[in-house]
Amino acid sequence: MFHHVKDLQFNARVSRPDPRFANLLLEQFGGENGELAAAMQYFTQAFGAKMPHPDKYDMLMDIATEEFSHLEIVGATIQMLLNGVNSELKDAADQSEIMQVMNGKGAKESIIHEALIANPQFGIITGGGVTPRNSQGIPWCASYIHSNGDLTVDLRSNLASESRAKLVYEHLMKFTDDPYVKESLSFLMTREVAHYKMFEAALNDIQPNFPPAVLGADPRFTQQYFNLSNGTTFRGPWNEGEMPGMGKEWSYIADPVAHIQETQGLTQTDKALDKELKETLKHDKEMSAVKSAEVRNSEPEGVAQWSTYAIEEK
Repeated sequence: MFHHVKDLQFNARVSRPDPRFANLLLEQFGGENGELAAAMQYFTQAFGAKMPHPDKYDMLMDIATEEFSHLEIVGATIQMLLNGVNSELKDAADQSEIMQVMNGKGAKESIIHEALIANPQFGIITGGGVTPRNSQGIPWCASYIHSNGDLTVDLRSNLASESRAKLVYEHLMKFTDDPYVKESLSFLMTREVAHYKMFEAALNDIQPNFPPAVLGADPRFTQQYFNLSNGTTFRGPWNEGEMPGMGKEWSYIADPVAHIQETQGLTQTDKALDKELKETLKHDKEMSAVKSAEVRNSEPEGVAQWSTYAIEEK
């Protein structure tokens, strides 16, 4: 159940209209890395987490709801930045407030032109309103959402989503000198950092969580680093020394072509790994049973009920 509180989570303000920046800010309203995409992603992921991970369901729903509140902040800011860009635009252009955007340099036709160049849909389609489209006018799309049904995979997707959203806010802050708008953007950017740490903590709370999903990695092909590019060769913790958290050493394949030929397309591998492969396959069966039982045991018997209302069975 949602209950809308009309006061914004953060007191969004603008000092003057700026239709050009309003268009840029649409990226965080209806864009791929925007607040609507984040809200729908976490909201969607929450359903699959409800039974096996009720605590993570609670977290995802809380964060999804906060993202909706951030969407409201972005939408309100865009609307305030568009003050004068509506069906009354020609009249509004005569007023001092909209003239300040141009520092008194342009005629009202010039101001109208700039507003519409920023985003023709503001004046032609939406009449000065906000719509779920990005800064290029492309409609919001459900393909922006990453929800894979495995919570460890979803949480890793969320870490990337929050990282991208933070970066977009950083870039947006470079294109406005309005102190009030920057204040709102800074708040929204910082909440992306907070959400990142929440998702990170939730992922670490699920053990085991690597590799993602259920099946383990084939030990015959886990350690190889193939040097597949010409020119200067670099070595680092990604291709030499111990693999992070794996207790194994990287195997650096300096000449991949020769290695593939010698191993007949990687079909002839170290026999010492056969025992480890058998152990991995055994572990796969055990983990599959555990994951399956985890969901099965969390499902209620009899009448299914999402909430905890006290209802007499009929």
